[in-house]
Amino acid sequence: MPHELSLPRWNPAWIEHVPQPWRWPLAQLALAWTGLFLLTRSDWAEMARQWWNSSTCNHVLLVPPILAWLVCLRWPELRKLRPEAWWPPLAWFAAGLLAWGLGTLAGVNLVAELGVVMLLQAAVGVILGPKAGAGLLFPLAYMIFLVPFGDEIMPPLQAITAHIAVALTHASGVPATISGVFIDTPVGRFEVAQACSGVKFLIAMIALGTLVAHLCFRSNKRRTLFMAACVVVPILANGVRAWGTIYVAQSRGIAFAAGFDHIVYGWVFFAIVMAVLLGFSWRFFDRPTHDPLIDARAIEASPGLSRLAQKRIGGWSAVAAMLLMALATSWSVALAGPFVEGSLAALGVRP
Repeated sequence: MPHELSLPRWNPAWIEHVPQPWRWPLAQLALAWTGLFLLTRSDWAEMARQWWNSSTCNHVLLVPPILAWLVCLRWPELRKLRPEAWWPPLAWFAAGLLAWGLGTLAGVNLVAELGVVMLLQAAVGVILGPKAGAGLLFPLAYMIFLVPFGDEIMPPLQAITAHIAVALTHASGVPATISGVFIDTPVGRFEVAQACSGVKFLIAMIALGTLVAHLCFRSNKRRTLFMAACVVVPILANGVRAWGTIYVAQSRGIAFAAGFDHIVYGWVFFAIVMAVLLGFSWRFFDRPTHDPLIDARAIEASPGLSRLAQKRIGGWSAVAAMLLMALATSWSVALAGPFVEGSLAALGVRP
């Protein structure tokens, strides 16, 4: 064919920014993730519904862009590594399939959704290998925040909030008695309802704190102390907020206190608490601004990672193995579903 009649090659501009050794592994990873998303699409749809509709999980909407940003921060160093598929993370993949299958059969969404996230984590580890996986270790671990959780800890948080509020109410000179999550005062009875447990702020604070601890600290001791503060401070702050509502009600009435609580709880109080915690911690940040998050040279020179990299498997073989394992699990769950439902129904148990 004459040169002037030859068809132009499809070569998008972005491909030039991807080193040659990364191109096929990334294509294999994209294929594996697409297949896994399709097989578990109902679970991802349920997770997305919770992210959007549940106030406890609204912060998860920020997790996917945060994950993309974390990978972009690492890319200048990651591109220096050579991804090579290896088989040991298939064990994590199998664990994810087990969690997904059992969670689906038992009707426990939390377990099933944890399983589908584990599948994506394992696919990255299998296809990109131990060295690239080491460079992506934190983003892979941070994917756990894609799983909607928090409702399970509402009851103990309600109890803690109620006891803190009563203690502060006594300290402020107002008599009060507590019965479970109900607090009786001279102006009336207050309930620390589920919406007032502070769980949504606690979970969001833990997710934010984990990110800040990783990006801003190098000392593990400082990271541990900061994460402890991210757990303790919002719980104490929620107790103070509940006490503030009770205290305001003593002078302005319950109706005014309810409106005050809604405004403060929704927009002001916890934003201030978060700002104060981050502001106080700022002076203890010990990671330099331009410090790279990973060191490709150190990863490449690691004897342990080099030994692990010897446990190779073909990239396409890895994709086929994972998709076949996932398909087999999906079919097994579909076949076992009616039997499990019938058995649970006979026992009087509703999944």
